[in-house]
Amino acid sequence: MDTVGHTIDSVLVARFAAIVGDRYALTDQADIVPYLTERRGLWHGATPLVLRPGSVEEVSRIMRLASETGTPVVPQSGNTGLVGAQVPDASGRQIVLSLSRLNRIREIDALSNTATVEAGVILQTLQEAADAADRLFPLSLASQGSCQIGGNLSSNAGGTGVLAYGNARELCLGVEVVLPTGEVFDDLRKLKKDNTGYDLKDLFVGAEGTLGVITAAVMKLFPKPKGREVAFVGLASPQAALALFARATDRAGPGLTAFELIARRPYDFTLRHAAGIVRPLATDFSWYVLMEISSGRSPEDARDLVEAILGAALEDGTIEDAVIAASLAQREAFWNFRETLPEMQKAEGASIKHDISVPVASIPAFIEQGEKAVHSVSAGARVVCFGHMGDGNLHYNISRPVDGDDEAFLALYKPMNKAVHDVVRSLGGSISAEHGIGQLKRDELIATAPPMAIDLMRRVKAAFDPAGVMNPGKVI
Repeated sequence: MDTVGHTIDSVLVARFAAIVGDRYALTDQADIVPYLTERRGLWHGATPLVLRPGSVEEVSRIMRLASETGTPVVPQSGNTGLVGAQVPDASGRQIVLSLSRLNRIREIDALSNTATVEAGVILQTLQEAADAADRLFPLSLASQGSCQIGGNLSSNAGGTGVLAYGNARELCLGVEVVLPTGEVFDDLRKLKKDNTGYDLKDLFVGAEGTLGVITAAVMKLFPKPKGREVAFVGLASPQAALALFARATDRAGPGLTAFELIARRPYDFTLRHAAGIVRPLATDFSWYVLMEISSGRSPEDARDLVEAILGAALEDGTIEDAVIAASLAQREAFWNFRETLPEMQKAEGASIKHDISVPVASIPAFIEQGEKAVHSVSAGARVVCFGHMGDGNLHYNISRPVDGDDEAFLALYKPMNKAVHDVVRSLGGSISAEHGIGQLKRDELIATAPPMAIDLMRRVKAAFDPAGVMNPGKVI
């Protein structure tokens, strides 16, 4: 549901600015620029005003005025999203609401295994605060040094820990949300069991700022593992990786805390373009797996588990080679390889990206069928496949042909998306596993989702945001 909006004149800008004070109301375009472009550079917005409130009360007053005046508001926490949900449009009629000053960790409750944090808290800051309390906050993303909890929740962020701990929605026990009307929904409870009606918090988590502004949340913490082992594995095919995953799951159960699949091409890109990266295995293979085993009992238990799993897989030919990290430094180097990998595709020219999920058992079929679909659109395109195989989520990115033209290749964005997503849907999968819908996939979602699902989402949107001011033009 879009809103027509209106020109934001100087009088209205002054009214909004008065809520936060001139220091925290950005009107100089040089100051505003960092808030107008997302990481991939696909969208460049415009706004006369960025507001940086310092309290929930200020957010409430901003939203009340926005609803009264029909002024669209775009919430932003970290600006690390990849689908354009956090960027204003080019009309200049939307204002940006930055949550970066709401950055307090209100409480770490080690006995309850919870952290109550504000939306502007940087993910890595929460990880470190949990560690200092001898606890683990398991959400782990490549952007964790800059992304913020509000954005993580609004996009229902995934990352490498979903296999064992769940995504952002599953890590959240309660939320504090400012509604488009300015009303504050305070649901900051620490309860793991609560069957008192609809689970309202789950409407806001993953809504990409279209229903309200998340200002704080109660997040789950976990005991720190007593032992962690990381292995880099070489194997022949996705089928072999699936067999290894089944063996590791059967043997380790919830102790299997990560299972990342990496194809040969992104592996080679990383070795070619990343500075300071060490080759994990001496021999090259068609496919790789980065596997982590954690134990709540002891380091020895984690070591015994990973050795038993890999030993049996080597013996029956499921895998071709493997190395277990021999030190903390090597363990971190293995993970650094995986976290560095996504950015290395840039050096190979233009790319078309997909964030998809299919049932885990269907991953080999998707990879086989997906490559045929890609080459039906661009015969020389290079498939760059990697991702969180343990939860069925692959980042299925396509680089232009080696000698291709960037602009000509990007002109194939829509037909390439359609070809890949048709395969995804045929396997009962999702066109957005962890990045969200935003602007990038909005039209496709509306065109391909069940009509009843779209109708229900629009009813929810209308109920929460009758004035249509809450991040319009995103999701639906």
